[in-house]
Amino acid sequence: MNSEVEAGASSLASRLPLGMRARASLESLGELTRMTGQVFSRAVRPPYGWSALIYHTESLGVRSLPIALLTATFAGLVISLQFGYFLARFGVQYTVGRVVVLTLFRELAPVLTALTVGARIGSGMAAELGAMSVTEQVDAIRALGADPLRKLVVPRVQACLLVMPVLTVFADVVGLCAGALVVRLQYGITLELFFQGALDAVLMNDFISGVVKGAVFGLIIGLVGCFKGLTVQGGTEGVGGATTQTVAITSVTVCLADFFITKLTLFF
Repeated sequence: MNSEVEAGASSLASRLPLGMRARASLESLGELTRMTGQVFSRAVRPPYGWSALIYHTESLGVRSLPIALLTATFAGLVISLQFGYFLARFGVQYTVGRVVVLTLFRELAPVLTALTVGARIGSGMAAELGAMSVTEQVDAIRALGADPLRKLVVPRVQACLLVMPVLTVFADVVGLCAGALVVRLQYGITLELFFQGALDAVLMNDFISGVVKGAVFGLIIGLVGCFKGLTVQGGTEGVGGATTQTVAITSVTVCLADFFITKLTLFF
């Protein structure tokens, strides 16, 4: 009976006027901001849940490695093929390594990794915490005197913050190797010439820019996924809606964050 009432309330909320929905969105943003501050304050104070951090790092990172590497491989293949084709029109296809390494390091590797791996990680956290919320397990944690944020949210956010930069570095390496292979087979450019051009063009700032983006994207994914999971309404139907919203919100937020980080790293 309660689940039917909650589902009806959720359906009614979806039919609210635009102004009321905008107000609800702003309230959710305020709650997310408050939760972010609480997570940071708990993360820097003992006790530290090292075992939970290690578990979630393995669960979120190691298991996401195949999809991250697969995405990076095809990204490296496609951009190398495309840039090699267009640069060949001007007779400078030997410079393809310079273009590929900058594109991968600064943009494609961190962004594509966040969009693909982040969708898996964020939706998984939202579904897991959402199921715990609707079955009142989160309330049981509070009743036992424990802090749900410290126990459930902090290790997941920390794991995302650690995992995404590492996956970005792996994506850089794999994408670059895949790009070198395809231009060797397609355009006859030697591996030495490809990597020499890449090393001549790339700077440490280009590499660090991608790693920083990965960390910021990981923080966004962890916070949004946990927030949507803890604020689920509408029973099991609401859990499905929370996972879908998590993917949509993280994708849009990652693209917005990418723009602002790129502007900061390019001009400051």
